[in-house]
Amino acid sequence: MIDGTVLTAGNLSSANGIRHGFFTRQGGVSGGVYASLNCGLGSDDARDNVLENRRRVAAHLGSDRGAVLTVHQIHSATALIVDQPFAAQNAPRADALVTRTPGLVVGALAADCTPVLFADPEAGIVAAAHAGWRGAVAGILEATLSAMIEIGAERERIRAAIGPTIHQPNYQVGPEFEDEFLSYSADNKRFFTRAEAGARAHFDLPGFCRARIGAAAIASCQDIGRCTYGDESLFFSYRRKTHRDETDYGRQISAIVVS
Repeated sequence: MIDGTVLTAGNLSSANGIRHGFFTRQGGVSGGVYASLNCGLGSDDARDNVLENRRRVAAHLGSDRGAVLTVHQIHSATALIVDQPFAAQNAPRADALVTRTPGLVVGALAADCTPVLFADPEAGIVAAAHAGWRGAVAGILEATLSAMIEIGAERERIRAAIGPTIHQPNYQVGPEFEDEFLSYSADNKRFFTRAEAGARAHFDLPGFCRARIGAAAIASCQDIGRCTYGDESLFFSYRRKTHRDETDYGRQISAIVVS
């Protein structure tokens, strides 16, 4: 089991037959910059450590299958439906997993991007999505909902929860980023702020994800409101690693299962 902090969202915790967690960096076996619950197989951490950390996540959620399924994340709008485990080395290229198979834990890795967990408790269908800004713009959240509906979920019953992600005060972006975002829709201007005229903009990634989910008219969406960059004790952060010129970084996992 995890010996550390695990965060949850109230709208998912109250769902019968569903277990979930937004796992922090606490409670694992990794050391150094990966301390301690690094779940990213794409990192340079010792593979056995990462696998043990992922096993602990699955056990915490009550699964006896010993693994958490994650994809090879590519900042896309690809959401896949799964009904059985696959080997980590065969992970498909996508950014969300959807399942209705009891005991099959699906997860999303992140270290500043936005993890979103979904559930239709009545249908027994869950999903985990990785929403970086490119994936969010491309439609990964909507694609995840569509995949859930394809296998029996109903939009008005689906609950979503936004996990730890980088927040606007710590997410400064360049003019090219802002220009590209505004080229999709002038309404996206509301997700940018400046401390003063002429300063670089700061982007609200979780706010953008909340807006996309809100437009989908599902039952509820809860944001746990935790910033990965701002709380080093709980979270890995790619941007913090970059600012410190560190060689690598860990990834925390957000996971959900039909119990």
